[in-house]
Amino acid sequence: MSKEVLDRAVEACFQKAEAQFGRRFSRPRVTLDLRGRAAGQAHMGKGLLRFNRAMYLANHQAFIDEVVPHEVAHWLAWQLHGPRIQPHGPQWQGLMTGLFGLPAKRTHDFDVQEQTFSYHCGCRQHQLTIRRHNKVLRGERYLCRRCGEPLNPGSAGGDGGLA
Repeated sequence: MSKEVLDRAVEACFQKAEAQFGRRFSRPRVTLDLRGRAAGQAHMGKGLLRFNRAMYLANHQAFIDEVVPHEVAHWLAWQLHGPRIQPHGPQWQGLMTGLFGLPAKRTHDFDVQEQTFSYHCGCRQHQLTIRRHNKVLRGERYLCRRCGEPLNPGSAGGDGGLA
């Protein structure tokens, strides 16, 4: 489950495309630095495919079989059809189904367990993601959409804030 395995899977997708289209495609730099709920991202302007290390390690084979072709298809669609295409439009869908023989799904089905923190207002409990919790620690304020009061860390019962 090393980075080299991921690199080989990306390269295999490109070789398949080159055999199909009879042309060479430029290669992006591949990183495993993506975090959060996204499994992968294609940044054509930066020449980069980013992958989520935690999801890669937790769902290794499915990641190689589904996420890698998904992101490579974005890269290929951009090279074949230009920058003004829709990210999950017909060009990308055609590559997913025709080239890779996969369903053209926009999102993954991986179970994402994200740490949340309990906050409360005047009317109920809220669960904030670690990103929003860290913003609160830096001075950001969030208001309840229902009652309009500020969200305060910890539950009304005082569980220390960690849910």
